[in-house]
Amino acid sequence: LKTVMVAIPKAIKPQFEANVENLGKDIAGYGGPDWSSNPASLGKEGQFGSQIDRHSKRGSPVVPGSLKLVKEDADSALYAVTILKGQYEAGYFEGEEFTPGTKTDFLEEFAKVCRKERYVIREFDYDPSQSGRAAMALEQLQVEVDGMRSGLTRWCKTHYGEAFVAWMHIKVIRVFCESVLRYGLPVDFTAVLYKIASGKDQALTNALDKALGDGKVDSDANDIDDDDEYHDFVLLKFDP
Repeated sequence: LKTVMVAIPKAIKPQFEANVENLGKDIAGYGGPDWSSNPASLGKEGQFGSQIDRHSKRGSPVVPGSLKLVKEDADSALYAVTILKGQYEAGYFEGEEFTPGTKTDFLEEFAKVCRKERYVIREFDYDPSQSGRAAMALEQLQVEVDGMRSGLTRWCKTHYGEAFVAWMHIKVIRVFCESVLRYGLPVDFTAVLYKIASGKDQALTNALDKALGDGKVDSDANDIDDDDEYHDFVLLKFDP
């Protein structure tokens, strides 16, 4: 016996499960001695050896009841199917001359039938030791990931304060530069940091527009992009 993996489109899953035992229905030969269940045939001479037509009955090499669903996703499904690996026809004597037996490979013929139906087929060889090696590799990787996460967490905690201070300095420098570009020299402005509740940023902006704005639209405001907000004051948002 041989187990193979067959991948199919999920849309034809019901048809595949119903007809899998008919795949390659002309591959395997099931002919044998012409024993009869008819009582009237008892005592009659039977056919054996080279007189038997081993291919008198044909069928699929798929083992009945061997279909197992392994994995499926939104587009495809993967099945494990067990088939007869091949068939051996025993040798026989013709007088004093022996004719050696022949072996038929079912796997290759079954693969051709699957490809004709646009199924993807792959051989599967079970290795008991592979499971243990995979578990050990996974455990080793987990240890490495935990170590890297621990180191990264310590590094972030150590340098978070410095990064935050540097970020604030960049914001202050930008406020200074934009204020000088807008209001000119000498420097005469005040920078204020507001801490507001979540979802209240638009209310604060509207209040500042009302308190500090003159209600007039500057001609330069028409030159800025639609995605940018223009105010009569320099406004920079800080979302750590």
